[in-house]
Amino acid sequence: MKTQKYAQDSIVIISRIMLPEDANAAGIVHGGVVMKEIDNAAGVTAIRHTRKICVTASIDRLDFYKPAFIGNLLTIKASINYTGRTSMEIGTRVETENLLTGVKTHLASAYLTFVARGEDKKPVKVPPLKLVTEEEFRRNREALARRKLRLAEKRKESGCRTDPDKC
Repeated sequence: MKTQKYAQDSIVIISRIMLPEDANAAGIVHGGVVMKEIDNAAGVTAIRHTRKICVTASIDRLDFYKPAFIGNLLTIKASINYTGRTSMEIGTRVETENLLTGVKTHLASAYLTFVARGEDKKPVKVPPLKLVTEEEFRRNREALARRKLRLAEKRKESGCRTDPDKC
């Protein structure tokens, strides 16, 4: 069994100014631009935890709460919530900051599942997560609940493909 690793050791904070090419004609940043930054930050977190190439397996949930605009500083904080055998859940929080006023706004949150890959490109075991703080334990419990729902949904979808009457 691999040595446990602390969640705090793989936390990533990435910031980027939003420019005209990131936005529509009204100056509102495209959701896809935000999604790409979320995926980048979560991917770095996964690689930091495993020290392996990691790929996005799914985005379980992505909720937008407010828009971002040209000139805003977009900041993504990503941290690991759960580790399985070869996969892990990364939670992200996205904030925007109006650099002229200093006002920060919670823009979005997302949960992503990543799979670690070996040199042969096949899934490899990931180090278990060492939980320390109450927040880490809470996030881990919530991640386990999301995983349970994801797996149940996949089983249902698989059943629907084999027997449409089950749907």
